[in-house]
Formats: sequence, structure tokens, C-alpha cells
Amino acid sequence: MSTPRPAAQLFSLQGRTALVTGASAGLGARFATVLAQAGATVFAAARRLDRLKELADSDARIHPVVCDVAREADRTRLVETARDATGHVDILVNNAATSGETRAADESPDAFADVLGVNLTAPFHLARLVAEAPAEESGPPRSIINVSSILGLVTAAPLGGASYSASKAGLIGLTRELAGQWGPGGTRVNALAPGWFRTEMTADLFGDERSARWVERNTLLRRGGDGHELDGALLFLASDASSYCTGQILTVDGGWTAR
Repeated sequence: MSTPRPAAQLFSLQGRTALVTGASAGLGARFATVLAQAGATVFAAARRLDRLKELADSDARIHPVVCDVAREADRTRLVETARDATGHVDILVNNAATSGETRAADESPDAFADVLGVNLTAPFHLARLVAEAPAEESGPPRSIINVSSILGLVTAAPLGGASYSASKAGLIGLTRELAGQWGPGGTRVNALAPGWFRTEMTADLFGDERSARWVERNTLLRRGGDGHELDGALLFLASDASSYCTGQILTVDGGWTAR
């Protein structure tokens, strides 16, 4: 039986260690910042060291780690770096992602495989590295958060991409399966499915008046999301506030999928 915590402490991550991939920009940088502000020691991983250093300069609790998640050696080094520094890894945010061609007819088999390698295969292996390591007896249960997308739930044609949508749908299936396998050991696995948020990846979308109107017209709140509007959902899944929540897909999309 779990011990209840005062409401004011539910979202505290004091003393916990978090890994965030794809943290050099966009939602990943925001995720790393929010977890650090909640008290976690955060290892921010990405390929662009200059961006990571800027992020680390903003908060002493953020530590940059150059990492290409598609490379096995980099994934292993990321987890070992965090564990060597703090003794444990409590939170993993699988956020790193890449997009493919918009039209399926333009996407080669190799390009399709490359997208799945970053968006689906790498999160699986990182989750294994975190979940299967020996846990502290008195430590908090581990929380793994896979950042999927509404494009893993519904189509966004003509703006979607086959490999991207397939990888994000696969991440949802992976989330449920890992939650089932690792739940008995106390590791929680959930997914965050954002809608249309303003990031570097969606700059062209929101920069085009016609496309921006399309997003507004098909979103119940009639606008795209701002990065800070994922803060609460992230903290919920990372913290004890969601201690009885696993295998779930938390959709934050302004009502897009409710249409």
C-alpha cells in the first residue's frame, strides 16, 4: 500500500533523477526545464551540444549529455552517466523524434526505417535500460513517459507522414505492453500525446496562414498549443500524482481528437 503525500508535495520531484531526450529545443527543452524546476536532477540529451549548454546554463540542475538516440553506445552512455552521477534513474522522457516525408509515395524503405529507428526503436531500448536496472529499495517507483502524438491516434492527412504516424502509433502500443510487463515490479509506463503545438518542428505549419487556419478550424479551442500547456500533464505523469496510473495515453490537443 502506498503512503499518501500532502497535496502540496504531490508534484515534487525533489531527489529524483530524470533523463530527457531530444532536449536541445522545442518541447524537449521545455520538459527538461519543468522537471528541474520541480526539483529533479535532469540529464538533457540531444545531438546539439551548443543548445544543451544554453539549456544547462539556465538551471544548475540540468546537465547536458551529447547523445544520438539511434546509436546503441550513446543510449547506454546516457543512462550510465546519470546513474554514475546520482546512483539512480527515476524518470525517463522519451521525447526525441524525427519526421519523414509527408507523402507516402515519396518515402523510401530506408527513410521509413530511419524514422522508426529514432521514434520507436530507440525509446524501447532506453526504456529497457532504465527499467531493468536494479532499483533502490527505498526509492520512488520509476516513471517512463513516451512522447507520442495525436498522429498516433488519428490521421492528419494531408499534413501527416506515414513513417511518423506509424512510429507514434507504435509508441502507444509499446507503452501499453511495457506497462503490462513491468507493472508488477512497480515501473509505470505512460504516453503523452500532444496535439498541434508551436515548436521548431511545426514552424512551417504555423507560419503558413492557410495551414494555421486549418489547425484552428479543427481544434475545439480554435488555436494551437503553447509549450507551457504541457507542463501540468508532464508533471502529473512524472510525479507521485499519477502513482496509480500506468498504460495510459494522456492526450493534450485542445480537443482535436474529440471531434
